[in-house]
Amino acid sequence: MTRATPIPETVTLHVPFRVVKRGGRKEMQLPDGVRPDRKADNTLVKALARAFRWKQMLESGEFATIAELAEREGIAAPYLTRTMRLTQLAPDLVESILDGSQPSGLKLEALRSTLPMAWSEQRTVLSAPLD
Repeated sequence: MTRATPIPETVTLHVPFRVVKRGGRKEMQLPDGVRPDRKADNTLVKALARAFRWKQMLESGEFATIAELAEREGIAAPYLTRTMRLTQLAPDLVESILDGSQPSGLKLEALRSTLPMAWSEQRTVLSAPLD
């Protein structure tokens, strides 16, 4: 019986990247062709959370009207109404926003605009280039 070669105590990995300064902060820059995992857009996630929270508050009877809820939240009623439109997004669009795989360039203002009610049409509108 032969002995196996001993396993070294340490393992060295070589990961090609460089550190660059951006706005006084240091950031890791990966080589061309390497894409990091996408991160969820905190602005979109926060807006979704608020929209569903406000919807639940209205449906539960905690607040009788949008105006009453807006006053309590300290925001304008039209802003609250436009943000609550996010509760009508297709479930897969909501999920893609939460996991960070939403269409690139998707901004909150695009979601707060008037979108089609049909989920298939929403997907078409929101997957178009948004630049």
